[in-house]
This record gives sequence, C-alpha cells and structure tokens, in this order.
Amino acid sequence: MIYITPEISISENEFKFEFIRASGPGGQNVNKVSSAVQLRFDVKNSPSLPNDVRARLKTLSGHRITDNGILILNARRFRTQAQNRQDAVDRLVELVRKAAEKPKKRKKTRPSANSKTRIKEAKRRRSNIKRLRKPVSTKDE
Repeated sequence: MIYITPEISISENEFKFEFIRASGPGGQNVNKVSSAVQLRFDVKNSPSLPNDVRARLKTLSGHRITDNGILILNARRFRTQAQNRQDAVDRLVELVRKAAEKPKKRKKTRPSANSKTRIKEAKRRRSNIKRLRKPVSTKDE
C-alpha cells in the first residue's frame, strides 16, 4: 500500500510494470538488460482515487495518459531496474499529490477608482502624442 495523502492510498497491485531496454550509456549492458521501466496505472477505473482527484490527474497527465484512461510513466534515469521502478512509483505519487491539491477559487475583483483615473490619464496622454504626430493642416488651401 502506498500512502499519498491521509485520505488517498493506492494498492501496489493497481500498478503494472513493463521492463524494456533503455537507451543511452551503459555499454554492452544496455543491449542485454531491460533496465528501463514503464509503469501503467489505470486512472479511469482506480477505486483508490476520488472523482475530483481523478479529473485533475487526467488534466495534469497531459500526453502521458491514453484515451482508455491509462497513465504511462517511463523511467530510465538509472542503470538498475530496481532504482527505475522506484523512480516511476515516486513520480506517480508526486503526480497524484499534485492532483489531490484543491485549486483556490478565484475571487472577482474590480479596478479601483484611482486605477481607472490613471488608465484614462494614460490614454489621454497617448492620444495627445498621436494627435501631435499628424501633419499640420492649413486652412488656406
């Protein structure tokens, strides 16, 4: 059981790990050992997640979530499978923690009377500058 917040905990049997060969440094070992980890977590059907957290997690995941609601995290930072596995779980926990934070409600505000007068004064000044740039017309023509 992985505890994310006091209210949310995810059972480890909800994760599916797939081990793949990693690119990058490692010499001949890279061609022989599947050290990279692909963690799959079914966000859509997980009984551990409340609906509001599930919705925020879907938006936070972006391109990492499939149309079926499965979140895929690739971990290939380390050279060992165990470290990559732990890295993938840690990243998932961080993502769910971020999704569990409730966004603050926006309070409507109005511009103050002083700011309105400043804006109007700036507009007046700018208008005057533009008016002075125009060529002077002579009435004699």
